[in-house]
Amino acid sequence: MLDATSSYKPWIDASPVDEQDRTRIVPETIRRADRTPGNRYGNRPTMKDVAARAGVGLKTVSRVVNGEPGVTPETERRVQEAIDALGFRRNDSARVLRKGRTASIGLVLEDLADPFYGPLSRAVEEVARAHGALLINGSSAEDPDREQELALALCARRVDGLVVIPAGDDHRYLEPEIRAGVATVFVDRPAGKIDADVVLSDNYGGAREGAAHLIAHGHRRIGFIGDMPRIHTAAERLRGYRAAMEDAEIPVEDSWMSLGVTDPERVRRAAEEMLSGPRPVTAIFAGNNRVTVTVIRVLAEEARRVALVGFDDLELADLLQPGVTVVAQDAAALGRTAAERLFRQLDGTLITPERIELPTRLITRGSGELPPAD
Repeated sequence: MLDATSSYKPWIDASPVDEQDRTRIVPETIRRADRTPGNRYGNRPTMKDVAARAGVGLKTVSRVVNGEPGVTPETERRVQEAIDALGFRRNDSARVLRKGRTASIGLVLEDLADPFYGPLSRAVEEVARAHGALLINGSSAEDPDREQELALALCARRVDGLVVIPAGDDHRYLEPEIRAGVATVFVDRPAGKIDADVVLSDNYGGAREGAAHLIAHGHRRIGFIGDMPRIHTAAERLRGYRAAMEDAEIPVEDSWMSLGVTDPERVRRAAEEMLSGPRPVTAIFAGNNRVTVTVIRVLAEEARRVALVGFDDLELADLLQPGVTVVAQDAAALGRTAAERLFRQLDGTLITPERIELPTRLITRGSGELPPAD
């Protein structure tokens, strides 16, 4: 507690300041003084360094670091002070060799920037944390070669298991890793050419329900804009859309369907083509969240009102006018289910691979309930 008579004097930082951006310039002599003499970046302190500083043997340091008995409180205090002073951290590589486990798992995503994968990734991380494991993730950028490179790099770092959202359709490259004991679960899309656990959403059923919803509100000319046809989810959603149209005995014209990359330019062009001409579509089914966002922008420029149903929910979709009707997946449930199966594999309680399909949910908010404009 400080009072008026206190002799406390605050330290005054007299370092110069760059007036252009107000960044404080710390003299090189100060930065050097904070470093351990002779220490270079990348040269981490070892147990030998700790032992030398504390004046004890390597075995004593090992006992303290690993929480083993047989060390007096005074010796333990000296070792801990040396650890703190040097910034020593235990190297777990030797423990991995002894125990055969790294307490880490890998997650290969399609795109870290896609909002859909945020809750999925977090759910995997929460399950991993509950099992005392660390999650390491990376993005394949929808490139099969990058997926393989990333998955094998994680295996080379001795992760105990992999959760993979596949970009490719041939996963035989993982067979040696799986035989070696790497638990593996695929999520959102099935594995290609190997038998493995997979956790999916009901893409076919959800798309069928979404298209049927538009049909029930009077639409007959319904466009479908989706992702690349080689992607499992895109193909299944197209199949569901076509099934709903067939159920209603509505012939589908080729110009009503467009699959390809989901960049805004391609999607915009597809939507504008569907909305033009003598027989434009009166409704659009958007195959994923990125497609939906671009279609919303296109429809905002349209003079007539066009119905819209999107696959995947969107942040703020309920605040638009009208709100966006969507077929929602439970991304967190996908991640959680996949991670739980992974750890059951690691526990030895799962032997036969299974295909688990989680239901989707139609959320009506207004855009999918608009009647045809003509």
